[in-house]
Amino acid sequence: MSDDQRPGPRRRHAQWGPLSATFSPPAEPTSSLLPRSAEIGEALPGLVRLAATAWVRTAEWTLVAGLKTGRRALEIVADPTSAADSARELISGVAQAGAVFGDLAKAVSNGVSVSQAVVQVSASLSDTVTTTHDVSHQQEEEERQRKMEQSLRAQGQALLTRSRDVWNTERGHPAYARILEEMAPDEARILLLLLRGGPQPAVDVRTGGPIGMVSSRLVAPGLNMIGPRAGLRYLDNVPAYLNNLFRLGLIWFSQEQLRDPLEYQVVEAQPDVLAAMHSVRAHKVVRRSIHLTPFGIDFCRACLVAEDEDVAVLPEHQAPQTLE
Repeated sequence: MSDDQRPGPRRRHAQWGPLSATFSPPAEPTSSLLPRSAEIGEALPGLVRLAATAWVRTAEWTLVAGLKTGRRALEIVADPTSAADSARELISGVAQAGAVFGDLAKAVSNGVSVSQAVVQVSASLSDTVTTTHDVSHQQEEEERQRKMEQSLRAQGQALLTRSRDVWNTERGHPAYARILEEMAPDEARILLLLLRGGPQPAVDVRTGGPIGMVSSRLVAPGLNMIGPRAGLRYLDNVPAYLNNLFRLGLIWFSQEQLRDPLEYQVVEAQPDVLAAMHSVRAHKVVRRSIHLTPFGIDFCRACLVAEDEDVAVLPEHQAPQTLE
């Protein structure tokens, strides 16, 4: 006999269904470290809302700036100057943010629309940033100039100290090393020609005749035979070589002619000189000369001449009378 057929109260069977336990995640906390700008903005009306929002955003910006500078903790501990600079930047940023929101609130309270107030404050902030950048650039330039002056003064004092050193055996000029780096190989050959062969002749071809006595025009300046005599590789670069040597203070161009007129007869017979003479109806030749400066003579003796070479019998050069 089954349980359903037995007399007496019926026993109820437990009905087991599938387990359906659901777990919902805990609600997101409504409080945080800093109040949200939107919540405060909705809670406060009008101008109070604007001021509160400005304060909240400034506080949030300060917190973010503080977190960004946290990763520089090791540098700050090692370098106190870096810590002071970071603190100044943080304080300056907070002050600027507060000033901007203060100007915006003042403009709105005076009846200016929010859009116009934002435009005005943005323009003012742009001018402030530009002015701050200019001032900072000027300060950096002044600091760089001050350090350079201190460095030059220190170098000058060191130079004077070396001048008082009786054991100092320096002979060559300090500029010789730099001059060698700014010279071409052909220019070294020109200097040796001037040192061993003496001053070199040069001629200017000008217009002559009756008109030339009143107004003479330069046809070809500084024609010479330095290129062939020195054995240069690039003869067309002789004018550029001479200009560079003059720039370095090694040679100078004299308006005086040499004592031996035969030197000029050889130059005046050259094809380029004859071509310049025949290019005009009437011409005249002005004789000049090219010399080494005293600085150039010492440079050649120190850098280009062998130590065992006798420099006492070398030809003499005229010293320049003017600085031109």
